[in-house]
Amino acid sequence: MKRVITIIIVVVVALGAIAYVLSNNKKKNEEKTAFIAKGGGAVAVRVATVEKKVVDMDFVANGNFAPKQELNFLSENAGRVTAINVDEGDHVSKGQVLARIDAEIINTDRETAQASYENAKRDEARYQSSYETGGVTQQQLDQAKLATRNAKLRLQASQRKVSDANIKSPINGIVNKRYIEVGAFVTAQGTQLFELVDVSKLKLKVNVNESQVASLKTGDNIAIKSTIFPDEKFSGKVTFIAPKADATLNFPIEIEVTNNTKNSLRAGMYGTAVFNFPKQAPSILIPRTSFVGSVSSNQVFVYDRAANVAKVRNVVAGRILGDNVEIVDGLKEGETVITSGQINLAEGTPVSIVK
Repeated sequence: MKRVITIIIVVVVALGAIAYVLSNNKKKNEEKTAFIAKGGGAVAVRVATVEKKVVDMDFVANGNFAPKQELNFLSENAGRVTAINVDEGDHVSKGQVLARIDAEIINTDRETAQASYENAKRDEARYQSSYETGGVTQQQLDQAKLATRNAKLRLQASQRKVSDANIKSPINGIVNKRYIEVGAFVTAQGTQLFELVDVSKLKLKVNVNESQVASLKTGDNIAIKSTIFPDEKFSGKVTFIAPKADATLNFPIEIEVTNNTKNSLRAGMYGTAVFNFPKQAPSILIPRTSFVGSVSSNQVFVYDRAANVAKVRNVVAGRILGDNVEIVDGLKEGETVITSGQINLAEGTPVSIVK
């Protein structure tokens, strides 16, 4: 019983304390509001001086090198591998024979297609002669011509298969992986044979933010650095700028980089793109926090030193440069803008500067 009474007393005391605090806070807020309403109070704010500054547009971005051309080479014909002419790490040129497939069955198919084509041509010639003397109809002659065309197409397809028995490289590059051995059987459904990469030119993939991407265009020449080869100089050209930001609100871009004669750079290495821009003319800049609501509002509060009050000013915002915003029109160098406390301000509100 005593325990219950004790708990009740504690709860009552706690509720009384909470009520007292709330009542006291309400009284203070009312007094503060009345004091400001009479004109005797001031809202504490922070300010910044409007200045002209030279905008440094230069920046760097890090990324990874990727091969400009990368190909997983698949088989097109079924057969047994009879010869392999290259190994991993070998340089190959376009058209070079990498391996050979047993062409015995393929050659038999080609010979059969050749014989069928020759026979179809003879039949067409006989039908043509008979048609001229009235021995066959136009429809029969057309069917003979169609049979000849179909036989020719089958012959061309078989000749292509014979040619494909010699597996040739479609690009200049390096054999990065070899997936077959002599004696292995490959299928026409696409057995993986080789992985070829071309590193004579690479792509450096980096991400830039909204203020940086606005200064870029395809075709721009970019200096490239590699920490692995600090004494080597590389150059690149912007070949792709994403039209849409990714999930992190950055824009992926690609820079085509020419490798050196030794092909020192390899796919997967880190690289740094150095973006240098011409020197900019000084611009009026203010902190991004100066705007009422957001930058898109194009509205700030200016501190009137003579009257010691805040005044609303409409401005025209330009580029967003990190924590600063360029002002195209509406402010002059030397004026003072309010950077915090705007939520409590209206036209003519008295302010006090927090230093």
